[in-house]
Amino acid sequence: QVQLVESGGGLVQSGGSLRLSCAASASISSFSAMGWYRQAPGKQREFVADITSAGTTNYEDSVKGRFTISRDNAKNTVYLQMNSLKPEDTAVYYCNGRTFLRIYWGQGTQVTVSS
Repeated sequence: QVQLVESGGGLVQSGGSLRLSCAASASISSFSAMGWYRQAPGKQREFVADITSAGTTNYEDSVKGRFTISRDNAKNTVYLQMNSLKPEDTAVYYCNGRTFLRIYWGQGTQVTVSS
């Protein structure tokens, strides 16, 4: 029933910035948490950041101080602001949302950081 659609990925130089968006087809208030994961070629999908319904945020250590997750309940959208990007940030970034029933995933958006 719920669809998550990511956008905002692209090609950026090292040190640059991108803002990813995740638009949900339902109220994001229905999720206990929403977040971002990423997957590079040949590697498993890894946690990047999430935000709970109470507003608590969590970040993977390598992105702390560079990435910021936020939400706009009126727009049913979650954002990931990525600053000071590094080549090692290159990956497909996936939005996810968790309810007590299940976990939902978006289709992913490619982020490529050149050196």
